[in-house]
Amino acid sequence: MRITSYSLGPLETNCYVLDHGGQALVVDPGGDPAEVLDFLRAEKLALRHILVTHLHFDHIYGCAALAKATGAPVLAPKGDTYLMETELGKGGVYGFPQVEPFERVAAPVGRQEFIGLECRCLATPGHTPGSVTYYFPEAGAAFVGDLIFYRSVGRTDFPGGSSAQLKESVLSQIFTLPDDTVLYSGHGLETTVAAERTHNPFFLHDML
Repeated sequence: MRITSYSLGPLETNCYVLDHGGQALVVDPGGDPAEVLDFLRAEKLALRHILVTHLHFDHIYGCAALAKATGAPVLAPKGDTYLMETELGKGGVYGFPQVEPFERVAAPVGRQEFIGLECRCLATPGHTPGSVTYYFPEAGAAFVGDLIFYRSVGRTDFPGGSSAQLKESVLSQIFTLPDDTVLYSGHGLETTVAAERTHNPFFLHDML
């Protein structure tokens, strides 16, 4: 599986394009997807799904345009549906633009298959109640949204956030993955399970 990343939208959200065997997925299109569409066309890739880790506005700005252009369905966490009735989901808060409405279906938690590869959709609440992680064991890659970052963690001070839930999600779902699993976060640098288990200051006490 090849992974190509783009920094999109007003908060420079990491958008990932995963491709394998001529098929592709997009994770968290957080802005104008023109670059992504150009890449798909240039590489002659068929977009099969748009995966959303959570329904905060900065991760979904490009969903409507990408779905319209490709016909690919948007899979988003059911537990975050309520956010689409708030400014955190619809946008318009802090001077940011509104999110164009789009159709979506519930992201199925558990073992799935996308573009011919096994994916484990892990429930990882904390940043939002419905946050999920898309883990591809064959590729050694986990797309964690805003759950955990390089040496940091996602905010939990927004309505619906929980620092206790986030900590439990990381300890039980992320730090139990193989050490060399690459964590692809919603913002900033990629990292690994081993690196964060060893060096992330939010979990050093738990690892003693």
